[in-house]
Amino acid sequence: MASLLNPVGAESAPKTPARKEPVSVPFRTVLVSMIVLWATYFVLITARSLVMDFDFQFEMAWRRLIVTALGIGFTVVLWFVLRLFDQRALWVKISAALVFAFPVAIAIGHVNQLLFEDIQAAQEAEYARKNNLNLRRDESGNLLVDVPVRRISPADPGQDEGEEVVESESVIIAPAETSADFWRKLLDIALGRYFLLLAWASTYFALLAGFQARAAERREQQFRNAAKAAELRSLRYQVNPHFLFNTLNSLSALVMTGKPDRAERMIQTISRFYRHSLADEPTSDVPLKDEFDLQQLYLDIEAVRFPERLVCVFDLPEDLAEARVPGMILQPLVENSVKYAVSAVSRKVTITVAAREEFDRLVITVSDDGPGVPDEMLHGFGIGLANVRDRLEARFGPDIGFSSAPVPGGYRTEIRIPLSRPASARARRKV
Repeated sequence: MASLLNPVGAESAPKTPARKEPVSVPFRTVLVSMIVLWATYFVLITARSLVMDFDFQFEMAWRRLIVTALGIGFTVVLWFVLRLFDQRALWVKISAALVFAFPVAIAIGHVNQLLFEDIQAAQEAEYARKNNLNLRRDESGNLLVDVPVRRISPADPGQDEGEEVVESESVIIAPAETSADFWRKLLDIALGRYFLLLAWASTYFALLAGFQARAAERREQQFRNAAKAAELRSLRYQVNPHFLFNTLNSLSALVMTGKPDRAERMIQTISRFYRHSLADEPTSDVPLKDEFDLQQLYLDIEAVRFPERLVCVFDLPEDLAEARVPGMILQPLVENSVKYAVSAVSRKVTITVAAREEFDRLVITVSDDGPGVPDEMLHGFGIGLANVRDRLEARFGPDIGFSSAPVPGGYRTEIRIPLSRPASARARRKV
């Protein structure tokens, strides 16, 4: 009998929620955020250049495009550093961004200076051409311009005044760039890129927070599902010992009254019943047809005890055969009908198990024409009925209907749950 209670492979071990794993933003999402940010930078700077009507638009555009591409590459490097702090506190992440974004900004600024260095010389030459000026740089790098200067030449003997002479003189309009000037310009460019990188870092941290929040929600849902599965499993396990206790009592009565043939037939039916009932995962739903077959097996067992008194009627429409219900949900209801109707009288009693569809809901009834409800059940649900109600609420929430009460000529229990079918059954029904 022990093998009936725990057949090998009858049930898989309960699944536990996955342990908490580090959450990170996928590289594809990170790369898209970088491209969007730097593409926006490229568009805005180009628009500004067009509005200001700078010269050499094409030459500046392709250099600017190179800076943008390299900026994306440098931002990827920054991401490799910042992702090391993904699981740290927010203030640590912000501090890391403030510290590590600065050298990256310096590198981008330096690249920018190198690429646009020759543009400055070209712009100086174009400015001189447009304004008819003579601009040049001396050996020290100072920018010179030739300006006319009027001078009075010394007077010749016999003249009161000398002649006015116009001469050209070179004037420094921009001194040569010093080391301090170089770093000042580099810092000015780098600061703009620095704030751009901080803007991206803020976007990255927002994306990371979103992914971590969704991961936390998934973990919470896994724990809720695990708790719900444990509740369903516990309620399901309450059914088997109760049923086994009653069937063993019945089997004992057959043996003690000298009815070995009927006892052997009952043992075989019990074996088939448990093989059928324990084969399913306790928290999973089963086709309604399988549930009806299971109750037929149970009543076959009880028919060994009451061959002259028990009559069974099963009414299952073909289009509801694949509807899903919790496994063994009807067993306590059928068992109550046997216990309080068939056992309580010496006449024939008909137990009817029926299903129908009403307004997209599945309605299942278990009824009998026995003496009605016993005195001990007048003031509330019995253990079996309470178990059924609790299992339905755990599985479907408050969206259920459950009633159990005497009716004229017997007793009736009704279940109303959402009607669900597998996709294949729904497709066949539409055809």
